[in-house]
Amino acid sequence: MKLTTASKITIVRMILIPVVLVLMYVDFPGHMYWALAVFIIASCSDFVDGYIARHYNQVTNFGKFLDPLADKLLTTVAFIYMMRDGVCSPVVLCIILAREFAVSGLRMVAAGAKDGKVIAANMWGKVKTVLQMLTILFYYFTVSLTGNVLGQQCADIASVLCWVVAAVTAISGIKYLWDNRSFIN
Repeated sequence: MKLTTASKITIVRMILIPVVLVLMYVDFPGHMYWALAVFIIASCSDFVDGYIARHYNQVTNFGKFLDPLADKLLTTVAFIYMMRDGVCSPVVLCIILAREFAVSGLRMVAAGAKDGKVIAANMWGKVKTVLQMLTILFYYFTVSLTGNVLGQQCADIASVLCWVVAAVTAISGIKYLWDNRSFIN
């Protein structure tokens, strides 16, 4: 299989995930600035690979599978750290993980079906991903500026954003499952 430019960019995003993880974990001066910078690059690569795939006719089944997986991994890692810092409720993280497991499970069922269909992300899933990334960027940005776990006002805003993410995530998951219920039957 020949990798397209869009798929190569998605693979780079996946490689950046452990980099973000390490930068968030290892405590050294400016580590959150670096984590923020790498997260921004990884997040922007999601838009770039999508644009390239559509604009240059590089949409592939491999890309339809890998791109949402990279998004899920990138955002889930960040939300786990937000939970650790007391910004994201464990309930929010459970909603995010439940949606991702359900959607991924349905994608596996569809791929293994007699006609082997790869289901691409829908508009709600894209909105969910963008909202998750914006919430995470707010978290990183404020932690980078304050040098610690968010000031109380920023923590409150981030916490509210996490609940908004949970609601949109749940809606997108329900919509995705409903739209593809034929694979469940």
